[in-house]
Order: sequence, then structure tokens, then C-alpha cells
Amino acid sequence: MPRQLAIPVDAQLVGADGEGLAAFAAAAEHAGIARLWAPELHRSATVPLAVAALATERVELATGIALAFTRSPMTLALEALDIDQLSGGRFVLGLGAGVRRLNVDWHAAPYDPPLRRMRELVAAVRELVAALASGRGARSPGRLYDIRVTGLRRGLAAPRERVPVWLAAVLPGMTRLAGEIADGFLDHPVTTPAWLAERLLPALDEGAGRAGRARPEVAGALICAVSDEDPAAAREAAAATVGFYATVRTYEGMFAEHGFGDRLAGIRRAFMTGDPARLAEAVGEDMTEAFAAAGAADAVRARTAAYEGLADRLWAAPPHHLQPPEATARWQAGILAALGG
Repeated sequence: MPRQLAIPVDAQLVGADGEGLAAFAAAAEHAGIARLWAPELHRSATVPLAVAALATERVELATGIALAFTRSPMTLALEALDIDQLSGGRFVLGLGAGVRRLNVDWHAAPYDPPLRRMRELVAAVRELVAALASGRGARSPGRLYDIRVTGLRRGLAAPRERVPVWLAAVLPGMTRLAGEIADGFLDHPVTTPAWLAERLLPALDEGAGRAGRARPEVAGALICAVSDEDPAAAREAAAATVGFYATVRTYEGMFAEHGFGDRLAGIRRAFMTGDPARLAEAVGEDMTEAFAAAGAADAVRARTAAYEGLADRLWAAPPHHLQPPEATARWQAGILAALGG
């Protein structure tokens, strides 16, 4: 039998429809996947988890990630309580700031200052979850989120009064905050083990040290595309998703530090064509190998081993950019077959 990772493996919850979401969630649970992360890009991060909650019994369910600033603290708290109840206490609230353009241009939501905003938001959500679960009023004072709730009784049973809150980050500032206040830290799929080890974990430890506590749990993340039948197609799909992230200006410094800064302009031009083959060519095999695990199952398993001893768990995310639903389903099935426990 192929060697399995020594750390839990998480997968990404995506599907073309409700039936597909439920089927994949059940299959992932059967395959031994520890947690399902629901992204927020083509769908919301919360509604698919409600579907998965009713289709599973054991696998943990997490937003991976929900955009923190595009919702009120009350909405986040209610969504967390709902999914935690539907799943019998299996929910993890994964939050991320996103980038400024996404917040301001796509959602007309405030963004600055992101660190203070995230600190106050997490405090408000935790207070609201505890208050609504226990049937009391809520008070969370802040400059950006000043919450005062009186007279509201939810009247619904809650499995617990504290839902785990994880923060996602690519850069040290938000990572430092995660070390200080979060229950866990979620790496980004487009980072590398070296970036996690050298830039993010020291910041996470610094934040934890400021708060006088141990480092929170760490989930490493990796783009994974597995195909023994067509490894070249797997590599092209992974390259297209690496290219998608390479167009985000917030991540320019990270790509430059890995030696790919001079490639970004060409990647942006290829991205605008909407042609996955051109985008994969602009990214190149070396850049794909640096930021993703793609190809035959043995090669992908060998690549994921870099996270053992570095992270407490691994989130294996399928390629998503320019991928039709049937391709995404194929990459998800490959992850379960290659990395499931």
C-alpha cells in the first residue's frame, strides 16, 4: 500500500450542485478525510457546509475561508451557530481578510485597517456566539465594531458556546495576529513549505508569544492535481491556478522572493486570454512544481511529505481556475484516492 501522510489530510468542499456537494462530502468522510474546507469564490463559504452537515456524521466542516469583512459579526455568529448545530458541533469558522480590491470593488465593504478590523471582528463574533448560545445579552466594544445586543433570545439549542476560529494569511502581519488570537492558522494553497517555515511560522510564534500562549494549530495548504492516466493534464490544471494567484498584486513579493518576479507580467497577459494552455506555459513547469503538487499519485504523495513535521495537518486543494465542474470532480477524486487515510 502507498505510504500515507503522518498528519491528517483535509480536502476542499466544492460541487456543481447540492447532490454533488453531498456526495463528495460523504465520499471524503468515507476516505478518512479529517476536515472539509469550503472556499468562497464561486459559492459562499457557508451554504455548502449546511449541505455537507446533513450528509455526514464525523468529518469536520470549516469555512475555508469566509471573507470576514463582507459580513457583520452578527451574521457570522448566526451562520456559525447554524452550521455547528446542523453538524452536531463539527464546525470551524475559518476567516480571512481577502485583498483590498475584492472587499472594496466586489463587495463595497470596508477594508482598512485590516489587522485592527480582524481583531475586533473576531472578538465580536466570539462574544455573540457565546451570548446567543447561552441566552444572554452581548457586549463587544470597539472602534470599528461596537456591538451591543439586549433582549434577543435565540431559543435554539447550541452544541457549544465557543466555535473554533481560524485565521488565514499569506503575509506575516495577519499571521502574527493569528498567533495571538486564533484557535488555528490556515496557510494559503499557493505558498510553499519554505515560505511557511521561514516567513509565516516565526510570525505565528511571535504573535503567540505576545499573548503568552502556545502556537495554535497549523494547517499547511497545497494545490493538488492527481492523475495517473494524464499527469500532463494535472500539471496544466495546477499551473493555471498558480497563474491565477500570480496575478494578485498582494502576492507579488512572495512570488518575487521565490525567484519568479520577472515572470509575473507575462502571466498577467496570458491570464487575460482565458486560455489555460497559454497560462500554464507562462507559469512554466518550474514555477508549477514550486507552488503545487501535480502529476501521478506517487509524485503528489512525495511532494506532500514536506509538510510532515512542519504543519499539524494538510489541506489539499484542487485546481479551480478555468476548470469545468467535471474536471474539478476528477481532481477531487484524485485527492481522495491518493491522500485519503
